[in-house]
Amino acid sequence: MTAYKTEPMSMNPFPGRTVHVHIPYAKISGSLGFLREKRINPEIFFPSDQLDAVTPADIDRLALSLDWPHTLSIHAPFMDLCPGAVDSKIAALTLERFLQTIEITAPLRPLAVVFHSGYESWKYAGNTDIWLKKSAAIWRKALELAEKTGVKLAIENIVDAEPSHLVRLADELNHPLFGLCLDVGHRELFSRLSPAEWLGLTAPRLFELHLHDNFGTSDDHLPVGDGKIEWREFFLKLKSLAAQPVYTLEAHSEEDALRALDNLRKFL
Repeated sequence: MTAYKTEPMSMNPFPGRTVHVHIPYAKISGSLGFLREKRINPEIFFPSDQLDAVTPADIDRLALSLDWPHTLSIHAPFMDLCPGAVDSKIAALTLERFLQTIEITAPLRPLAVVFHSGYESWKYAGNTDIWLKKSAAIWRKALELAEKTGVKLAIENIVDAEPSHLVRLADELNHPLFGLCLDVGHRELFSRLSPAEWLGLTAPRLFELHLHDNFGTSDDHLPVGDGKIEWREFFLKLKSLAAQPVYTLEAHSEEDALRALDNLRKFL
């Protein structure tokens, strides 16, 4: 397994912060000119079909093509997966996917690999302890591989109304390579707590942020500031953190990525 050196972006327009932009693996070869010209740090999403198709040689070529000073992160597959699954076969398949993601992408030396938590309160009839026990068992096994590669694992909120169960999971594992990813756009859809409240509750365990906007009715993935999310209090609180997480802009087009970067500058 070859490891490739990555470096902080030169002339970083966001001093003291590391900013990444979401891009699916299938699109990265066609977007290299754009990424290189704009000196964008990618967060590369590997859905399961792409993960099955990619080879170590493909990763070698990808690493060589990212030929500007950069950092990167990885987004793991998530469809149908549940690390807190009660069904042992679903849990085993989920772990297999997670280990596959870590193993294949580790040579790129990502700052973090982001996974979905799989938590849905109604599934567990409000009994978070069931999910916590099952989920912790999966992550302990994933951390065994993470320790060998040095890769951080960040768990993202999706339909979570509040983050206490995610914080409990991180506290239970209490591992320097295990933390959280706060998705502010998902929070707008499923939580009544403000972005700043979520930040305050998750900050001690926070590795990464997913920053995108919406109007509270669908997961639009708009550039920051183009929806109804209240960002100013959030960014004011974010500035006070001693350690800054990775900022990942989850725009879904080159145009939106550039607008998201411009909007982010205004808030910072």
